[in-house]
Amino acid sequence: MNTLPNEEMQQIYSRYRDIQLKLRERHASREQKKNVRKAFSLAFNAHKDMRRRSGEPYILHPLEVANIILDNMNLGATSVICALLHDTVEDTEYTLQDIETLFGEEVAYIIDGLTKIDDVSDTQASKQFETFRKILLSMSKDARVILIKLADRLHNMRTLDSMPADKQMKISSETLYMYAPLAHRLGFYNIKSELEDLAMKYQDPGSYEYIAKKIQESSSEREQFISDFTAPIKEKLTEKGFSFEILSRTKSIYSIWQKMTKKKIPFDEVYDLFAIRIIIDSDEEHQKSSCWSVYSLVTDIYTPRSDRLRDWISTPKSNGYQSLHTTVMSHTGKWVEVQIRTRQMDAIAENGFAAHWVYKENNKQSYEQGVDAWLSKIKEILQNNDSNTGELVAGVKMNLFNKEIFVFTPKGDEHTMPENSTVLDFAYEIGEQLGNFCIGAKVNNKLVPPSYLLKSGDQIEIITSKKQKVHEEWLSFVATSKAVDSISKVLQKERDDKINEGKSILKTYFKKYDVEINKINRDKLMAFCNCKDKQELYIGIYNGTITEANVKQCFSKIGLFYKFVNAVKPIFKWVKGIKNLFSVDNAIRRKLSQNPQSLLLGENVHEIKQIIATCCNPVAGDQVIAFSLNDKEIVVHRANCSNAIQLSAKYGDKIVKAKWRPQQTQVDFLTGIYIKGFDSKGLVHSITGIISQDFQVNCRSIQFESSEGIFEGRISLYIQHVDNLNKLMDKLKLIQGIEKVERI
Repeated sequence: MNTLPNEEMQQIYSRYRDIQLKLRERHASREQKKNVRKAFSLAFNAHKDMRRRSGEPYILHPLEVANIILDNMNLGATSVICALLHDTVEDTEYTLQDIETLFGEEVAYIIDGLTKIDDVSDTQASKQFETFRKILLSMSKDARVILIKLADRLHNMRTLDSMPADKQMKISSETLYMYAPLAHRLGFYNIKSELEDLAMKYQDPGSYEYIAKKIQESSSEREQFISDFTAPIKEKLTEKGFSFEILSRTKSIYSIWQKMTKKKIPFDEVYDLFAIRIIIDSDEEHQKSSCWSVYSLVTDIYTPRSDRLRDWISTPKSNGYQSLHTTVMSHTGKWVEVQIRTRQMDAIAENGFAAHWVYKENNKQSYEQGVDAWLSKIKEILQNNDSNTGELVAGVKMNLFNKEIFVFTPKGDEHTMPENSTVLDFAYEIGEQLGNFCIGAKVNNKLVPPSYLLKSGDQIEIITSKKQKVHEEWLSFVATSKAVDSISKVLQKERDDKINEGKSILKTYFKKYDVEINKINRDKLMAFCNCKDKQELYIGIYNGTITEANVKQCFSKIGLFYKFVNAVKPIFKWVKGIKNLFSVDNAIRRKLSQNPQSLLLGENVHEIKQIIATCCNPVAGDQVIAFSLNDKEIVVHRANCSNAIQLSAKYGDKIVKAKWRPQQTQVDFLTGIYIKGFDSKGLVHSITGIISQDFQVNCRSIQFESSEGIFEGRISLYIQHVDNLNKLMDKLKLIQGIEKVERI
């Protein structure tokens, strides 16, 4: 008997009716709708006594996941059934066998894939990587597993408010690290953008709210601009007889923030804040020509920026995305991005991988081939048993989540490569031996080295030599996991050969000086030669840095003296370390003991060493995240630090609750500011006067440069609280001629 309040029951049945209505619109069969009803009934009963952390009935979660895969992915009844049942095997008494008996083998297989992903504990970094591996493996067998998992993650992110702060940080970091790139690669741009925005909301709420407010404040002005901009385009398209729709989309908050951060510009200088999308109705035969005709009409009205034309119609992205992108100058002096595509192209762009089912016949060749090629690369990487899981994830992200370029062999065969690929990457893409012996290439008939960076449209002829050897520095300029794996494999074999040869030479030395060949004597020699492990010992013997004389000394009487020296070396290092510890760290601790509320983070402020990360230099008042290195040390990052985001995804269990003490701190933190403007007499004096006199801030270093009337300055200074830093920056912005002041 149902015990849920009427209001909740109405909400549940409303979401269920939405599902049935959408299936009816897609002409689902009576049998399919019956099975969906059966799945809903089973899920409702299985979860009837369960509630989410937010307090709402648990059944609403699978219902929302099902609606997402219908609204955003355009999947069918089988996927809806799996979405409704995706948590039953893991969280209730129902078994996989029950699911197979009731709904068949196909549904059971997908549910099994989803359960295996969630079945991995995420308390350790290696296991989080293993989760990612399982996601990729399941996707390579049935794409619907990852599509439902993406929908599940999207709804979890939409309801993340109810989770504790440390979980919010961990889940949002994992989303940025794994799920948003997957959504992007599969062509779900709307899902990717929403995942990124929601993750940023918890990673960096201050910046998120600032940009959201700015977008809201400029909305009416933007709407008027769009109306004025599109009016002549609509008139021209109507005149030429096109059936069309014009939409506008505002850039996502996360994308705006990325652009502001990367280009070091304020919100007002983000010129491509929104894009205009022109969607035209066209038959299959004339899709490309129709898009180029519309492009011609638009560029007759507005002047295009030639370097910003992107033709993904002639060469679609590997996830099937097709569109023409151009940037044009409006009549009011603003650059505007215009996207031109057909209705079918738009459906594929919106539905991503799911378009495989929607437009299977119409777009089968180009789209399916791209998807199949991508999945083949996934399988190839996953089948490489030599890599540990961390390397595997790095390889997948390197190979699959980057932007792409299109290059050609001398015979005209096309190859898709990640952006920033070099000649050497291309050589390894063609064949391992070609890469191992590559000495350069002819790119567009011009001789270039292996490190040459490729561009779209390049035609490449690899040049090899049998005398060429694989070099370790090659790893510094390749961009594909295939190249990294091939180079690493050769280098590892060479290292193994050196170790074996060194081991053989050592046996000869031991026999010569009548030393028994055993672990005890080998370890004695390692200590004598100050080697950290046996591999270093063997390679040292091979290279000649550890000689026969060293072996003789070690096992002779004089060797006792050397043993003693090596034995006391760590003691000297320890004493030196203690001295440094007392001179630096204890100075901070003494200051803390004088003012115990001056620093940060948790209750055991005197017992735990708190290390300020040098990559982002947080100061008091910044939103921070901390990671425990061990029981006695934590390292503190700014929450929006890119390193912190990766660490959060990899080491979720190491996150420590971190916040600044509310009282004004007396500890100085090193930070920096960048200033740019028009040079004028007395400008430096005005800047230093505000810093040293108005704010009484101590500077560590000051660097000013002026060229052709443009002034740039970088100042490192000690600040006690981020509020002081913000006030100082605001005051500097008021100096006449200063155009930009930002934190480094």
